[in-house]
Amino acid sequence: MAKEDQGLAIGIDLGTTYSCVAVWRQDHCRVDIIHNDQGHNTTPSFVAFTDQERMIGNAAKNQAATNPQNTVFDAKRLIGRKYSDPVVQKDMMLWPFKVVAGANDKPMITLNYKGKEKQFCAEEISSMVLVKMRQIAEDYLETKVKNAVVTVPAYFNDSQRKSTIDAGTIAGLNIIRIINEPTAAAIAYGLDRRINCAGERNIFIFDLGGGTFDVSILTIKGKIFQVKATAGNTHLGGEDIDNRMVNYFVEKIKKEKKVHISGNPRALRRLRSACERAKRTLSHAVSATIEVDGLFNGIDFCSSITRAKFEEINMELFNQCMETIERCLADAKMEKRSMHDVVLVGGSSRIPKVQELLQDFFERKDLCKSINPDEAVAYGAAVQAALLSVGIKNVPDVVLLDVIPLSLGIETKGDIMSVMIPRNTTIPVKRTLPYGIAYDNQSSVEIVVYEGERTRASENNLLGSFSLSGFPKAPRGHPFDVCFAIDENGILSVSAKEKTTGISNKIIITNDIGRLSTEEIYRMIQKAEEYKAEDKKFLRKAETINKIDYYAYKIKKALENENFSLKLWSEDRKKISSAVTKATELRDGDEQEEEIDVFEDHLEELINLFERFFEESD
Repeated sequence: MAKEDQGLAIGIDLGTTYSCVAVWRQDHCRVDIIHNDQGHNTTPSFVAFTDQERMIGNAAKNQAATNPQNTVFDAKRLIGRKYSDPVVQKDMMLWPFKVVAGANDKPMITLNYKGKEKQFCAEEISSMVLVKMRQIAEDYLETKVKNAVVTVPAYFNDSQRKSTIDAGTIAGLNIIRIINEPTAAAIAYGLDRRINCAGERNIFIFDLGGGTFDVSILTIKGKIFQVKATAGNTHLGGEDIDNRMVNYFVEKIKKEKKVHISGNPRALRRLRSACERAKRTLSHAVSATIEVDGLFNGIDFCSSITRAKFEEINMELFNQCMETIERCLADAKMEKRSMHDVVLVGGSSRIPKVQELLQDFFERKDLCKSINPDEAVAYGAAVQAALLSVGIKNVPDVVLLDVIPLSLGIETKGDIMSVMIPRNTTIPVKRTLPYGIAYDNQSSVEIVVYEGERTRASENNLLGSFSLSGFPKAPRGHPFDVCFAIDENGILSVSAKEKTTGISNKIIITNDIGRLSTEEIYRMIQKAEEYKAEDKKFLRKAETINKIDYYAYKIKKALENENFSLKLWSEDRKKISSAVTKATELRDGDEQEEEIDVFEDHLEELINLFERFFEESD
């Protein structure tokens, strides 16, 4: 029986395409990257639904080509976004599964599960992946796990971060800290190579993953890891590179085979898988073959792509990466020559052209490839988890100073965004600024909080609002103070105080607009438990069917022995034959029509028959 360790916490890299889990082992004084049941250190962030079961990870991805409409991936690209978001609308054209608008413009994924139509939000799908990562950790550690540090892209906004926490809550995890992916990778690199180096080192983290792209500049001095600036794109990664390859071959198929496969999800899924394999091949070869048998209407497709052509169709994306690097350096007010190390993170950073452009940008500096780009983020998250855990010993002493990715401020007269805390400010932070009321004879003022970089407040992301009221009517310009405070998790509290009366009010930004309510989270927790129970029920039924098949086979083989069969009475032979026939029908029939009790009762009958008539001869 597994014991529960309240002090133990794991680190989870919840990726767009692949996820990874790690833990600090105090007995070995190191981080262990935990392999899944397939022996792989990364697990596909896929969830699939069929008429019989729900699958997560490798099993889900492996059947994606035959069940594309009910196999969900890229949930991270939906989390914390609106259905009407142009990014969501663009992605929907590429996904084989259906996304519809739910309440409050929340995108809902529509699937068929056990013959019924079901709707899931991105938080629910992500929670299923988190449950899988927790199970992987618990199997490895042989103990229950409750606490976790989960990573997010550096450029995730407030809504996306809090929705990730909601996903953890649905999964039954206590997310003790959300940290940025490149920051976690920097911890991994710093501990591995630089923590004992004298002096100060500037580290540039280039993190190009499956669905997001982040860059961060950190200064490491002794135990202090200070983020200087971060920049990125939550919609640029390996998936976008795959999309461009798929579009290229769709047009090629249209031209060569005179067929258009855009409307066929199964054909597109198989082509996408072939393109993904070719992309990996092109990281070490100059050409790759795309081969899909029976792609569409019996048509086989075989083609090739050179590395030069691959780079040509994706050069726009690669150039966007370089522009983001320049923006990050400008925000940090640092020169590229001042970077001591350029560290590669994320599977897509293996692309040769990306590495070539990076080397050219940093004036032929050698790129640091000493850490595994697929595992570095989970490694750093595990270290942070250990630092935040109670009773964990032998953890390296690291002080992490992270930054906020987007500017925070309030709306002032004329729809102007008044920035209180600029982006790339180190957190935790607290800042107070004086303001004046906009009109004469006001006895209340509305504080509207936004995040973003646009001058017009309404064009930024609305976080929340509250009223400061109850003071006597005052002339225009009457002073009041506004205070912004951000804690280590990036959670924002805003307060306002009228100076003469001392009247105050405050709000902790929970981003209720589009975020799950407490009731919705509770309902989804219950649903998650239901799915867990259903999964156990399915496994129980499958194991029972396998045992029925085993005993039916053993009995059948025994009956084939004429010498033994002649010893049986006629009534016994009929009874045994009938039981074996029924077992075959149960095994080969429509299993969904029968309850588990029917299978277990018949298994018990077979076991009794076997033990009564055949066990001694066996």
